[in-house]
Amino acid sequence: MRRFGSSGRIRTYDLAVNSRPDIAKVLNKYTVSQIAKLSNLSKSYISQVSSGKRPPSPKLLQCLDILQPSARRSDNYHKAINLFLKSRREGISQNTIRDYKNTLSRSLGFIGLAPTTAQINKFLQSLTCSIGGKYDYYKCLRAFYNWLYSPKSSYGFKTENNPILWVEAPKRPVLILPSLDLSQVQSLIKATDTMRDKAIITLFIESGLRLSELTHIKLGDIDWNNHTIRVIGKGNKEAMAPFGVLAEGYLRKWLSQYQPKNNIWGMNIWGISSMLRRLEMRTGITCNPHTFRRTFAVLLRKAGIDTMTIKELGRWESLEMVQRYTRSFSFQDSMKFYKSPLNDS
Repeated sequence: MRRFGSSGRIRTYDLAVNSRPDIAKVLNKYTVSQIAKLSNLSKSYISQVSSGKRPPSPKLLQCLDILQPSARRSDNYHKAINLFLKSRREGISQNTIRDYKNTLSRSLGFIGLAPTTAQINKFLQSLTCSIGGKYDYYKCLRAFYNWLYSPKSSYGFKTENNPILWVEAPKRPVLILPSLDLSQVQSLIKATDTMRDKAIITLFIESGLRLSELTHIKLGDIDWNNHTIRVIGKGNKEAMAPFGVLAEGYLRKWLSQYQPKNNIWGMNIWGISSMLRRLEMRTGITCNPHTFRRTFAVLLRKAGIDTMTIKELGRWESLEMVQRYTRSFSFQDSMKFYKSPLNDS
């Protein structure tokens, strides 16, 4: 006969899942109400499973797996992380995948797959990294739990029970991200050794290219008439990047010397990165693709280009990043382009 204790915890005698003693331990540890809330299954169904009247469904087994003791929980965490990573859009960078995996592996051991909002808050507060680092943890956990508590994950959690919904994002300090001024850009171009390197620097600045986008440019990607380059950007999306007269001149001179077989540079990402590091050591000027991309945005903004246009030219997905990059654009800069709305009246 099947019985329950006064606390509502299930006592297992003739359990239908005797072949899974680990599941029996979970059913002993948690109340019917707790399991029903987590699995989004009815209390009567869970009671019938535990009494041997009905077999456990895959959905229930998946829920019970989440509540396993630590050794088995670790396997469940890795399984959930891998499923989450597979759900991300195609073309996501390997660096992003690595960051997701490392952050989630470190986090889930503390808060698990079904934490409370309080547990997530406590975990974030316990981190000893910078506010920016805590915010990165928060973003990663937000993406993971939004997926886990959605129908896409197939875990069966109710969206309204998602604990991350009520977690307040760590407040990041408002920083002015570094960019180069025109004289620094000119100094870098002057300090380069070859037409190839001059073309790389000018393309970074005139096109706002990411390192991977610039590295994989082929001769057929360049539209000389329209001054655009076909690139494959984030999310494996095809897009067009602009370039100016200065980059065109250096590109033409470089390609008159070099007949490309694959990309137009004859070197990979690590080769370009090494060249930039050597140039930075020689000049003392910050010399990396992220700084160049911010410089692209800031110089356009100082030329009077609005942020929406910069967003399209730089292939950003949101205005937020453009606004962060151009935070150094001041009120005094804006005054240079001010015209009274009543001038024509």
